[in-house]
Amino acid sequence: MSAVDAAVINDRLAALRERIAMLGGDEVKIIGVTKTHGVDLVQAAMTAGITEIGENYAQETVAKLTGLDPRPTVHFIGQLQRNKVRKLVGLVDVWQTVDRIELGAEIAKRDPAARVMVQVDISGEDTKGGCLPADTGRLVDELRELGLDVIGLMGVALLADPTEARPGFCLLRSLVDELDLSECSMGMSGDLDIAVQEGSTMVRIGTGLFGPRER
Repeated sequence: MSAVDAAVINDRLAALRERIAMLGGDEVKIIGVTKTHGVDLVQAAMTAGITEIGENYAQETVAKLTGLDPRPTVHFIGQLQRNKVRKLVGLVDVWQTVDRIELGAEIAKRDPAARVMVQVDISGEDTKGGCLPADTGRLVDELRELGLDVIGLMGVALLADPTEARPGFCLLRSLVDELDLSECSMGMSGDLDIAVQEGSTMVRIGTGLFGPRER
């Protein structure tokens, strides 16, 4: 997809906002997931009115966004190794997938007072990452002690039948409320309806806005 498709993205964004509003999520933020797409799509997304994007891969994020001016607010939403943090500082505005104190410590060292979210394992699948639900409160406290601004929790649901996502979303929302946090990042193109119904404050949408990935 290229920059000439901004009008198409705009139409999809308007339809998505209407759909979310009908579910009662008027205040839900839409994070446009631009992973595997080129910088032209990022620019088209901004033209269409998308102000926040999500990226999954450190090397791709650096290659795509370095020197881009202006650029949107960037959420890193992929699993992250400590040795990649340094390269992402100055490009990432919200680190959504902090699931262990060692990663938090590296972010605090490289990007003091950064906005972070704790990723919680709500699917039971090791490949998705996330701390155990029972460990979430302790990790939030430890990250705050490092000086990080913990704004909320993030989770990735089971990707099979969307209806199977509901228990995990309900659990994540309950943890957000219990810890008195402001953001609950859950829901993607395939399960956003259930996520909004369960109290998501930000959804991460890729194909629903931009069509199939480039690779």
